[in-house]
Amino acid sequence: MDPFDPRGQVNRALLVGVSDYDNTEPPHGVPGSLPAVRHNLTELRRALLLGGVLSETEIVVSDSPTQDEFVDALHAAVDEARGLLLVYFAGHGAIPSAADELFLQLRNARVIAGDHAVFRSSEMFTDVLGVLGSAKARHVVVVLDCCFAGNAARLWEAESGRRRVLLLMSVQANHRVDAGDDTSPTPFTAELVRLLGEGREWGFQDLAEAVRARMKEAGHRTLRDAKWEPQSRTEPEADVLLAVATGPAGEQDPEEEPKSGSPRLPWWRRLLNAIRNAGAAVLATLAAWARAARTWFLGRGVLGRVIVIATALGLLAGLVLGGVTVFGAARGACAPPLELRVLTDPDLETTVRTAANAYLTAQENTTGEGCRRTGITVYSARAADAVTALREQTDAWQQPRDEDTNPQRDVGPQPDVWIPAATTDVARVTAEQDTRAYAQLFPDAGPFAYSPLVLAVPRNLAAGTTDADRVGSPLARFMDDLHNKDKGAEVRRAEPEFTDAALLATVGLYGTGATDAGAAEQRVAQAGPPSSTAADLLCTLPDDYAVDKRTAALAPEFLLKSGVGCDRTTRVPRVAEYPDDVPGLTPTFVRVRWRDADRDRQAREAAVAGFREWLTGRQGLAAFADAGFRSTGEGHALLDTKHVGGGIVSVPGPLPETTGQQAMDTVLTEYRGANGPGRVLFLLDGSGSMGAWWDGPSGGPGLVKQSLVGLGDQDEYGVWEVAGTAGAANHTVLLPFDRHRRTDAEHTIDKRAVVRDAEADPHAALLAALDEMAHRGIDDDYPQLIVYITDDEDNNRLTGAGLDDVLKKARAVNVPVAMVSLAGGGCAAGQADARVSQASGGRCLDAGGDLGAGLKDEVSRTGTGEG
Repeated sequence: MDPFDPRGQVNRALLVGVSDYDNTEPPHGVPGSLPAVRHNLTELRRALLLGGVLSETEIVVSDSPTQDEFVDALHAAVDEARGLLLVYFAGHGAIPSAADELFLQLRNARVIAGDHAVFRSSEMFTDVLGVLGSAKARHVVVVLDCCFAGNAARLWEAESGRRRVLLLMSVQANHRVDAGDDTSPTPFTAELVRLLGEGREWGFQDLAEAVRARMKEAGHRTLRDAKWEPQSRTEPEADVLLAVATGPAGEQDPEEEPKSGSPRLPWWRRLLNAIRNAGAAVLATLAAWARAARTWFLGRGVLGRVIVIATALGLLAGLVLGGVTVFGAARGACAPPLELRVLTDPDLETTVRTAANAYLTAQENTTGEGCRRTGITVYSARAADAVTALREQTDAWQQPRDEDTNPQRDVGPQPDVWIPAATTDVARVTAEQDTRAYAQLFPDAGPFAYSPLVLAVPRNLAAGTTDADRVGSPLARFMDDLHNKDKGAEVRRAEPEFTDAALLATVGLYGTGATDAGAAEQRVAQAGPPSSTAADLLCTLPDDYAVDKRTAALAPEFLLKSGVGCDRTTRVPRVAEYPDDVPGLTPTFVRVRWRDADRDRQAREAAVAGFREWLTGRQGLAAFADAGFRSTGEGHALLDTKHVGGGIVSVPGPLPETTGQQAMDTVLTEYRGANGPGRVLFLLDGSGSMGAWWDGPSGGPGLVKQSLVGLGDQDEYGVWEVAGTAGAANHTVLLPFDRHRRTDAEHTIDKRAVVRDAEADPHAALLAALDEMAHRGIDDDYPQLIVYITDDEDNNRLTGAGLDDVLKKARAVNVPVAMVSLAGGGCAAGQADARVSQASGGRCLDAGGDLGAGLKDEVSRTGTGEG
């Protein structure tokens, strides 16, 4: 399939390069300036012009912008593009210790907490994707040339509107790179520019593959001394032309004016470009005059020189004042809008973002001059983390206390608006919030939309044949009916710590307290970790058709109508059954005010009020109607009646009351300890090759310490350091297996964990660990987990018969093994790490994903800690 040809369309390329930073001094500065990035902008602009797809007027260069200037330029490019929108960023990239976000650091960036955990005046890549989601361009291309660029891949994969975004990243996830010297572009952009300048046709997909091959051929290495491997993400059918074939005679001078048929900018942008070009011509002329006048000036007497200098200073002052006036007029066309931060539940994020994007261009958010009044940044966090942060950690949200308590990393920026999926969450915060809290909540009187929690059952296993058969029974009865129809039937539920929907489903699953939490959990037990969200759950139902047709899912009703972005992989049609003891989703608008945040209070209050009125009114509710939500009024009718049918009922009858604050907190506590205290044995590769993966929160010991938050006082755990080969000890005990105070455990790890001058034997260490955990689990059914953190350097000892021994033992012992590969590709199909985790029923994590967050989730499911 040929790439889409954007020529003749209204195209835009926004080239952003941050070479100069205002804050480079420790402890709060970025690592330093990047002189090579300035060359990136010059060379890439020239290469794109020579490529023949983009014209002079379609390329905007933004040299070292502040965060506000970047956001303003991004919105302008999004508003204007109709064919191709290309956004390029080069500068410092940074990730928090959990590696669950990529921050693009702009000129005024500052590091607020240690170990690069929290960033100010840096733009989250998730927010960039949110803005790009509202673009009217046929194709959006994003090119990132920065450290940790590959971490954008996971964020792209989580974005519902990703099909139009083609993403090219300069390096694989969790890797820092050398910026090159001061006289040429950075290595990645240099190769990109060379390819674009070859005079041949380039579609995005071919270009991405070619630049990957060039980097490999040149032998570039990351700062971890690993192969430097650019990454790309795109849907298979998405491709766009970035350069056309040109011979020497067909090359266009980058400074040549576009032909009359080229797309045109708005008149006011053309005027500003003309002023800019005229200014450049004036400066060039003045420079020539200066060179000619120098000789004349030196021949004057003293008095003559004084007169000349005074005249020159007067002329210079006039030019400066005139330039400031013109620049002010240009900037005054549309001032950057005030940005509101909206925190929501992961299950609601797509719907809330869709509504927010519609509000950005709504008449209510537009001034008489056509400018935006307010910008909206929508982000989500684990529901349990959001409640905990607002209830107990608002001071740490302002200034993180330590690595463990850091809401800016674990949740996101301080929100102006919170939209929880359950009204009860507000009570969970306010009932126990410290009176000295920095955040004060002002919730609406009630929710603005509703979605019941349903049991999505394969149609052939539904309770009866009529709508009446599928409403008004307890969840346990529906589940019993399911098992009566098929003894092998399974029920699955997402992670209760992650979303309110899963926690509310657990409220129904546990009942009124008569059912033991451990026994209730057995009814939804599954191999491997539960899905994070309901959408993920519906997307990852069993691949095997025989299992798929007997598996039900606890999920919000609206997802059965709006879809979950994986229609091609869902196989068995499902219908909704409506338990009368499972509370539904009740999204609620909550204003969050922060102590001492007075500088723009009135403007921010007005912005929040405007967004609230629009979102909870007819236009805002249209997005929730389209997603399949119901009214909050009597009867809970569908907001959009065209959604009737397809497995849901028009009026599901009396629905359960909203659950109480204490009930949700109690069930969450019971869930964390449902199977009793847990046991975790950490294996930490301490061989010499681990030196590049040792320090900082994303190094081996740092990952162990991060995950300890998921373990409570009653859990048992230990840490082995794996170093030593056949004929010698294969591990050293860093932390003996026992119950520990977390601070004591962290201190011991810091003190005793060192890289050793030895190789590692993962075969021997894993066999010993499996034997250890099998022995400890003889007398009880407590949850157990083995975690092996390694760089895979010594996996040559985990092959052949050695690997077979480990796989056989893992299947027999039945203790999950979480293999954590600090190198990319460790979890690829057929690799030893992937095979060990699969055989044991555990999870494999590698540098292509979220190591810190993923490992913390695994440990949390085993332990009784906070998670």
